[in-house]
Amino acid sequence: MPARRRVFVSGRVQGVFFRETCRRIALELSVSGSAQNLPDGRVEIAMEGPPEAVQQLVNWCRHGPPRAYVTKIEIFDEEPRGETGFFIS
Repeated sequence: MPARRRVFVSGRVQGVFFRETCRRIALELSVSGSAQNLPDGRVEIAMEGPPEAVQQLVNWCRHGPPRAYVTKIEIFDEEPRGETGFFIS
C-alpha cells in the first residue's frame, strides 16, 4: 500500500532549486506528488508512493540541495490519493 506525506520545509529553501531537485529525485524514486513555494518562505511538498521511497524523499528534505539551508521540517501523514507524476507549482 502506498504511503502519502505532506512536508513543510523551512529555512533558505526558495531560490535554491529545492523544488526542481525534489521533483528529479521523486521521479527517480517513483514518488508522485507536487512541490510549491509558499508566501511565508517555506516549501510545501506532497509525496505519495512506496513507503520506503517516500521515506527517502522525506530524509532528503531534511537537507535539500547544496544551496539550501533547512532549519525545520514538519511532516503530516495523509491518505493516498492515487496520484501520478510529480509537479511543481
